[in-house]
Amino acid sequence: MTRSIAFVGAGPTSIYTLHALLRQEPPPFELTLFEKQASVGRGTPYRPGWNDPAMLSNIASVEIPLLEETLVDWLDRQSDDRLAELHISREQIDDRAFYPRVLLGEYFYDQLHAMLDRATRAGVMVNVRTRCEVVDAISADDGMTLVVRPEQGDVFKTRFDHVVLATGHQWPDQPEVRPGYFVSPWPASEIEKIPACRIGIRGSSLTAIDAAVALAVSHGEFVDDGEDGLVYAPCADTHDFHMTMLSRKGLLPEADFYFPIPYEPLAICNDEAIEGLIAGQNDDLLDQAFALFKQELAAADGAYAQQVGLDRLNMEEFCDGYFAERMAAAPFAWAERNLAEAKADYEARRTVAWRYAILRMHEVIQNLIPHLDDADFQRFSRLFKPVFVDDYATVPHESIKRMLALHKAGKLDVMKVGENYRIDSHRAESGAVLHLDGELVHFPVFIEATGQRALAAKDFPFASLRDQGIVRDVAADQERGPARGIVLDDQFHPISPDIPDDQLFCLSLPFIMGRHPFIQGITSSCEMGRVVGAELAAAVVRESAAVGEPAIHARGMALS
Repeated sequence: MTRSIAFVGAGPTSIYTLHALLRQEPPPFELTLFEKQASVGRGTPYRPGWNDPAMLSNIASVEIPLLEETLVDWLDRQSDDRLAELHISREQIDDRAFYPRVLLGEYFYDQLHAMLDRATRAGVMVNVRTRCEVVDAISADDGMTLVVRPEQGDVFKTRFDHVVLATGHQWPDQPEVRPGYFVSPWPASEIEKIPACRIGIRGSSLTAIDAAVALAVSHGEFVDDGEDGLVYAPCADTHDFHMTMLSRKGLLPEADFYFPIPYEPLAICNDEAIEGLIAGQNDDLLDQAFALFKQELAAADGAYAQQVGLDRLNMEEFCDGYFAERMAAAPFAWAERNLAEAKADYEARRTVAWRYAILRMHEVIQNLIPHLDDADFQRFSRLFKPVFVDDYATVPHESIKRMLALHKAGKLDVMKVGENYRIDSHRAESGAVLHLDGELVHFPVFIEATGQRALAAKDFPFASLRDQGIVRDVAADQERGPARGIVLDDQFHPISPDIPDDQLFCLSLPFIMGRHPFIQGITSSCEMGRVVGAELAAAVVRESAAVGEPAIHARGMALS
């Protein structure tokens, strides 16, 4: 009997999972992709309409894990007219370049369809169900039943042996939930309707930059005038247009820095060392990991370690000190200096050793998270996590140039709000009011732009799995304990005695961020996909053998 596999969601996470599955060359199976949108492959972060063509991704071409072909190879074979439609020129194609989000969407669209064509030729039964929203999932001994609501027609139910939930970010299609108050900057097509006025944006990272860029291009344009570099030219009658980013620390993200790819191995704070700490089951696990972090950092960049007095610092002191110099400087002055340094390092192919060491360690330290008690999990989230996020969430140089251009044009500022502030969006006025240090500041339009937050089981979109006890929170007491996501094992199965092995995999980002705090972006999609793809392939082979089907590898399935 042919085994059936369903993917709920057809963005990059499903693409990389399917790619990993097909690489294993399992016996033929039945594959169904469910996608709420009109087409598969682009995913929320990369589809047009949801994103403005001016919005940039923050992953360089060389960092994008291989599918059927590299991004650069795909771009090289596009026509000049097609490249113009994607808002780049042939001269801009480079493996270290950053591209518009919608361009990546077209790349993933083509890669998925090439994979599906190859799978079909190899004997896989492929069903693509677009404009179909999966509204529930119910586990039983004989499989998973999905409840599907098509855009046209009646709701129907269908059963599968294995289901992968890869529903991605959770944002409403209509972000303006109250007059002038937007719970997200997507879709960009809605943000671009905002009139020229005073606008507050909570956040200052890439999500906030996306919001600022979408607003900026709807009320003006960025122009490279040669002499002054990139400048912002506002449209007529936009004198009231001004954006204020509200940032706890009052900082902009730093510019992308040069580093070797693939990563060089870590010598001290590596997977083996962290696994050893976990096996030791000591109460001070986080502090022991920080000691390894310090040793690795000092070995990588002794001058930096001496400059900051690393050997004398505990975790709290290091994490506070990491941001201290930047917080003491004006954010746009710092951004201008940092951009100049990053550009010089790229030109010289020079790596800042301490930055590179922190970048490589974030994935290793992440392995600790499921083993931390609530107190240390909160310490990690409040102190250590922001250091890693700041280091890996750098942004394209073009993004920094745009923020500087907006600031010089008098259209953008960054306000430091600290921890003790409040946003009130339920007043009679439109937008929201900032309560800070006894002062009230009204923004007629206010946009929440701090990115996807971790969600608890109560927010899980498939109610039956909650009711069956299959999807539940890590913390028993969500009112007093920190939000740590839903209970999953290392293979992304929900841990429950009430569901058969390998029946369900959850790769839905908001519900796994508690266990995997850095798991976002394309590289994370690939890493998760490798794990789940191998699990699915093994299940298909095992189950085919159990019913006596010949374990013949499908021909033509060897993928890049």
